[in-house]
Amino acid sequence: MAMIKPGLTREIALPAGVSASLRHTTVIIRGSEGEAQRDINHPHVKVSVEKDNEKNKIVLSTVRGTRREKTLLGSLAAHLKNLVKGVQEQQVYKLKVCSGHFPMTVTVSGTEFVVKNFLGESVPRTVDVVPGVTIKVNDKEILVTSPDKEKAGLMTERIEQLCRITNRDVRIFMDGIWITEKAGKAV
Repeated sequence: MAMIKPGLTREIALPAGVSASLRHTTVIIRGSEGEAQRDINHPHVKVSVEKDNEKNKIVLSTVRGTRREKTLLGSLAAHLKNLVKGVQEQQVYKLKVCSGHFPMTVTVSGTEFVVKNFLGESVPRTVDVVPGVTIKVNDKEILVTSPDKEKAGLMTERIEQLCRITNRDVRIFMDGIWITEKAGKAV
């Protein structure tokens, strides 16, 4: 006779000033620094937002307690904790503009990030800004901020890949835009 494992639950406590709501399978978290959301659409995971007297929490639960479901709950809980942290204080990524051969011009115009004169190219390189992300350019430093850690990291990586050099010796041509800090941690 096979033993049936009971379901697993994970609770994410929400601190004061942070609220959560549920729209279908999307968890929306609001705080002092903005709003972030995550779609949790998985057939084995149920999501609910519970509000006690003064404590709010997000509860993730599964029907069975398999190993895969346990790892899935851990991953989803980590994503939601990052969102809670992000709506309290913005996730900030820093990049540095390095141009040794040709002076680069970096700007944000509307919803596009533009790099002009990269390695003397006449056509500017552009990338669309991810919605929910703000970019500030201060001379040779670029700040990418967002309440969602994934969106900020995605935009940072797109900017770094925008200035990728091919068919040149990377020991000589070190021009580009490089990540120097990821969400408060030096690289």
